[in-house]
Amino acid sequence: MTGMKTPDAPGRPLDADSGEPLHLQVRGHLRAQIMNHSLPPGTSLPSEAQLQVRYGVSRSVVRQALGALAAEGLIERGRGRGSTVAPRREHHRLVHRTSGLSAQLGSTGASVGTEVLSLTVRDADASTEVLGTEQVLALERLRTADGVPIAVIHTWLPVPAFSTLTAEDLHDASLHAVLGEKFGVQIASGRRQIRAVAGDQDLLRLLELEASSPVLLLEGTSFDQDGRPVEVFSTWHHPDHVVFDIDIQRDASAPAVPSGPALSSGAADPVADRARQLGAELLRFADQLSDAGH
Repeated sequence: MTGMKTPDAPGRPLDADSGEPLHLQVRGHLRAQIMNHSLPPGTSLPSEAQLQVRYGVSRSVVRQALGALAAEGLIERGRGRGSTVAPRREHHRLVHRTSGLSAQLGSTGASVGTEVLSLTVRDADASTEVLGTEQVLALERLRTADGVPIAVIHTWLPVPAFSTLTAEDLHDASLHAVLGEKFGVQIASGRRQIRAVAGDQDLLRLLELEASSPVLLLEGTSFDQDGRPVEVFSTWHHPDHVVFDIDIQRDASAPAVPSGPALSSGAADPVADRARQLGAELLRFADQLSDAGH
């Protein structure tokens, strides 16, 4: 998508008394439009003169704002052609698959790195009682893709089953692959939940996010080939670099989809109904994400 101009509409009012410099306010407004895809990749930004009028600021303020966006890699600037929204560096995660983040990213050709932040034995609590052991191995990791932090992963494993697992085993490695190679355990099924949450100070520092930024939290329990629970996990994803993909299929128990005139006569279409339902769920999720960022 190229050459598309944004509507010449007034920008949101800037607050000269907020204590935040005007160029950061302009940057924040443009950045929000880029991140929520109001300004998709390839879109031409208004000219510096248009942005001056839109926000009621000087050219130097506009140039500082655009410079900050360029330094962040969100826009590309060129002589005589203005500024355009840069391509997004997004990594897609299929959350309905049992394969972990490391395996999915590696299959796309991304360079995946894993740093073990801590590995300790702790007493089980209500959040890990599904594992059925008195103690659990608590594992904290930072995952990167092409050198960029994209996820912080907390995992709890049953003890003593995995008590011989070491930090060295997991350096730049997939936990699920290690469980298979070292313990003969294959992840065969699981339950997953997704929500938008506000990141705390330590989490935002690890993901290199600004204060009060929302993050995408994927939580779940995984089961092995024999149906035994083998891990409980919480993974906080960088919202600018990770996209959750979900494949939908018609429920096998749903009635067959009518064809031809039956559809045009108002008969129920379970696939369309499920798509509309999923769309509504995603809209609610987007609202959560927006609210968490305020």
